[in-house]
Amino acid sequence: MSESSPAPTAPRVPKRVAATILNSLKGGVVPRIGLPYITVGRETEIRALLTDLDLIREGGASFRFLVGRYGAGKSFLLQTIRTHAMGEGYVVADADLSPERRLQGGQGQGLATYRELIRNLSTKTRPEGGALGLVLDRWVAATPERAGAEKLTSGLTELVHGFDFSHMLLRYWEAAQEGDDDTRANVQRWLRGEYRTRTEARADLGISRIITDDDWYDYVKLLATFLVAAGYHGLLVLIDELVNLFKIPNAVTRQYNYEKILTMYNDTLQGKARHLGIIMGGTPTSIEDRRRGVFSYEALRSRLTQGRFASDEVRDMLAPIIRLHPLSYEELLVLIEKLAEIHAGYFGYEPKLTVDDLVAFLRIEFSRVGADSHLTPREVIRDFIELLDIMYQNPSKSLGDLLAGEQGVGSGASGGSATTGAGGVSGDGAMGAGPGTVSGGGDGDTIAGGRRDFTEFTI
Repeated sequence: MSESSPAPTAPRVPKRVAATILNSLKGGVVPRIGLPYITVGRETEIRALLTDLDLIREGGASFRFLVGRYGAGKSFLLQTIRTHAMGEGYVVADADLSPERRLQGGQGQGLATYRELIRNLSTKTRPEGGALGLVLDRWVAATPERAGAEKLTSGLTELVHGFDFSHMLLRYWEAAQEGDDDTRANVQRWLRGEYRTRTEARADLGISRIITDDDWYDYVKLLATFLVAAGYHGLLVLIDELVNLFKIPNAVTRQYNYEKILTMYNDTLQGKARHLGIIMGGTPTSIEDRRRGVFSYEALRSRLTQGRFASDEVRDMLAPIIRLHPLSYEELLVLIEKLAEIHAGYFGYEPKLTVDDLVAFLRIEFSRVGADSHLTPREVIRDFIELLDIMYQNPSKSLGDLLAGEQGVGSGASGGSATTGAGGVSGDGAMGAGPGTVSGGGDGDTIAGGRRDFTEFTI
């Protein structure tokens, strides 16, 4: 164990939040609470997205793609922006695409995405989702006179499907004044897109139109406009896991989904949408693949392709695509410092790891073959939390004890190769074709003819 001083003390984290952070990150997912305690780096990307929020507040609209490999931090950045936007007075709706949730589909997959967005509608006072009723009640409370409600709804009628949307809002206002909870619940159900047939909607609300697979995005635009009248700055829509569109086997269905993206992109950039921001997250393959990705749709590819002057060194953060670069070593060091403090605070022990210990851990992580280009923050975080858990459960083991075996494996892998029989597996991962020989890791010994059993080697 190093003799240098322990890492600086982080802010006190509530136990519930600390448990969520540690359990989520160890499981490879992004926590929905507590992100400010662990956010490091990404200043350039966050600054660019905050510029979009200012545009939304002023009545504009924005559209962005966040592109990065699995575990590179796309979902983390989306959740960070989500938390910041709610704190600044925006309403946020987020959804992950899946085989059952797409942007367009013949069996209600597009409507399923809309329902998920509305279900996850979140505000500063309701960050866990389900804020639709809260937003409606806030609007009713701020609009005591019928004339005010009618003025708002009349402004929405100019938009596509605005007449039906404003009619439902007026029905909700009337029901709230009369104490009619059943009608209020039915209006919320209609706004969530949960009516399956027009007959059912007509029986409950006297309206013959329902939200469908084809027009759900129009209602997202209407909702964004309404939210401003309800006292918010606008609506931010976060859609992750675009790779599920890439995986659609049917080419025609895939193109329909990309056409929906094109509609959203055009509306936001041409000024047809107001107070609306859309951010979509995907892997490089799901975006740039010319056969199945977003770039397979020529109209999108021509709009989104990077210009000739931008490069990895000189990035254009105002472009529609933001590509996430790996975190630097220094940023990862700050991150695991914070995690060590949160772990110690949650389990109630005094932090013992020093900065030198943390550096030694990162050295081990980045000593893997191909780590510079393939190691992601998700893997580093998961390994570190596992290490902290093991040390907590085994007080007699020090960090040096646990890392010693990994250092031995690392030096053995870099010093030579192992081959098992003809066509066996070599130590560097390639298929060998030579006789049964094993080259030693660092002492130059060569074992041949099976003179030493393989069980003597630690893998």
